[in-house]
Amino acid sequence: MSGTADRHRTALDVLLELVLLVNDDMTRSLARDGLTNSRTHVMWVLAQRGPTTQRDLAEALAVSPRTVTGLVDGLAATGFVTREPHPTDRRATLVTFTPRGADTAAALVRGQHEFADLLFAGLPDERLDCLVTGMRELLDRLRAHGPESAPATTEPATATEEDR
Repeated sequence: MSGTADRHRTALDVLLELVLLVNDDMTRSLARDGLTNSRTHVMWVLAQRGPTTQRDLAEALAVSPRTVTGLVDGLAATGFVTREPHPTDRRATLVTFTPRGADTAAALVRGQHEFADLLFAGLPDERLDCLVTGMRELLDRLRAHGPESAPATTEPATATEEDR
């Protein structure tokens, strides 16, 4: 095996270890709030868009309406969201945060900022810029070579029974 191939495999090993550690940390953190990765993705979309129809959520998440129904059912059953009448379309309902959901979404944002500081504080700007540039190049390669040009999100496209 050549030196370049060894370096590539070492880089991949480090990247995979990082992915596993971040995923494990995120999964444990979300579980403490009674959330799964898929349900959290719904909450991120709601935090960005405000009250949203399930059809729009399905489109934003690139999942089927049936999958969104299961995710929203789970979030509603655990007190994170409600379904409210749409103000202008009596056939539609809006998925809306409850106070608990809004507080949890705000805490997720704060947690993300704190985690970013933990990971990157103290890195010189030049090294951080190189890291971000390198990761973007890797993402571009994966999107270009992934199944159907992989979506820009890292969230799962479908929900498991656990997510519903």
